[in-house]
Amino acid sequence: MTESNKDVALAFITAMDKGDTEAAARCLDPEAVTIAKGFGKLSGERRYGTIVGTIGAFRELMPEGMNPVIHSVTSENDRVVVEFEGNAVLANGTPYCNQYCMVFTLREGRIVSVNEYYCTILADAAIGPLLEARAEALPWS
Repeated sequence: MTESNKDVALAFITAMDKGDTEAAARCLDPEAVTIAKGFGKLSGERRYGTIVGTIGAFRELMPEGMNPVIHSVTSENDRVVVEFEGNAVLANGTPYCNQYCMVFTLREGRIVSVNEYYCTILADAAIGPLLEARAEALPWS
């Protein structure tokens, strides 16, 4: 079970990298929740629909992908921990290189929760303005 759980967690990170909502959705339980730990604007809880939508937005925000470099993967029972660095260039040309640790909990081969640890200050400064501009461009804004 631990090897297949590792595969699911890594497939989810690959889906994030590519902004592939369909691949991400296949990894997630419909009750899945992610919690971005920290105190920045991009911290907090996200449920299934928001998780998938956010991954879709990554395609726009990071057109060349997140380019993750995996440093370690640890798996025990229903938990998988992945440490990695992202090496993206944002849509506005700004480099975005953040460090991540994601703690996945799986049930029956699907992700039910993810605790995400990353520099929320960097995310707020680099990604926050792009998300605000994206929201302002929506017709109902």
